[in-house]
Amino acid sequence: MDQEPELTILMPCLNEAETLETCIQKARRFLEESGINGEVLVADNGSTDGSQTIAEACGARVVHVPARGYGAALQGGTDAARGKYIIMGDADNSYDFLHLMPFVEKLREGYELVMGNRFAGGIEKGAMPFLHRYLGNPVLSFLGRVFYRNKVGDFHCGLRGYDKAAIQSLHLKTPGMEYASEMVVMATICGLKITEVPTTLAPDGRSRRPHLRTFRDGWRHLKFLLMYCPRWLFLYPGGFLLTFGLIGMLLLVKGPVTIGQISFDIHSMLFMAGFIIIGLQIVLFKLLADAYVVHSGLPAVSLRQKRWLKNITMERCALVGLALFAAGLVLSIIAFHNWATTAYSDLNPQLMMRRIIPAWTMLISGLQLISNGFFLGILQA
Repeated sequence: MDQEPELTILMPCLNEAETLETCIQKARRFLEESGINGEVLVADNGSTDGSQTIAEACGARVVHVPARGYGAALQGGTDAARGKYIIMGDADNSYDFLHLMPFVEKLREGYELVMGNRFAGGIEKGAMPFLHRYLGNPVLSFLGRVFYRNKVGDFHCGLRGYDKAAIQSLHLKTPGMEYASEMVVMATICGLKITEVPTTLAPDGRSRRPHLRTFRDGWRHLKFLLMYCPRWLFLYPGGFLLTFGLIGMLLLVKGPVTIGQISFDIHSMLFMAGFIIIGLQIVLFKLLADAYVVHSGLPAVSLRQKRWLKNITMERCALVGLALFAAGLVLSIIAFHNWATTAYSDLNPQLMMRRIIPAWTMLISGLQLISNGFFLGILQA
């Protein structure tokens, strides 16, 4: 029986007839010169230009992936790969398949995901659009590092190596271009060993327009980064609004606040109440998102968060909510009683609104905690 290959060089393909042959030849030459037992695998995503025939004629193995999308093609190719290690790279002749040894060496050292870094290795003139090079990739990579606390400098490099079993254990599922972000994010969350090696990027050899769409795919990457990091999506913005609103409410409940020539009064209190209500709900969304992830068995919540979630129960949320609702109800009754003592005549809005606004803020916040607490109980059931 033939020995199983150590390495699979995987190329997703959708109508790459112009450049596919060159890429396969370079990959095969690398395997021969390095003495690595490997294969070249083309994951075809429904090409209509004869790419499949070209790949087979060049000695590559072809797997047909009917589900459309960059991520779908790579997932299908990963499942079909025979190698222990996989190095994936676009079949547009922009990546250097002749110099893959740094990836192999890191994989042999035990790293489970080896990212290429085009900014460290060099980007040739015309290889990357201006917006991608100086805005899209740097900003999204920076956000990825901040959100997920890793050191990956190029989140979207299409040339990367990985341990097949380790990546399959992540159960990646996005079908589109955001698959590049999903792989890094889930590898980070699950504690895989990640490193980077410099790589180069050359202008692709195609005459047609690339499949990547700047704003559509950029948004999909950003959306994925946010959705898998409820800390930045919900907790920080919600916590800021809640804290700002509480401080403002406490300052204004005593009377107008004047800063310079600007006076803040009951109208500003209405905004503070809105900040409190909106901020509280956004923070509760973070709690619900964590509970959903734990309930679903996804590895996106740390052990510390799981312990914290165990202490946040439906009953405790309901009790706090009832206490707030009761406090708001008492303040409302007091305000109504004061109105009754004046025979329901006109009242001083400066005085009454300082009671009514906090009262209704407590009533609404209490109902939020009670209703969200029951929803939490459903998720934790």
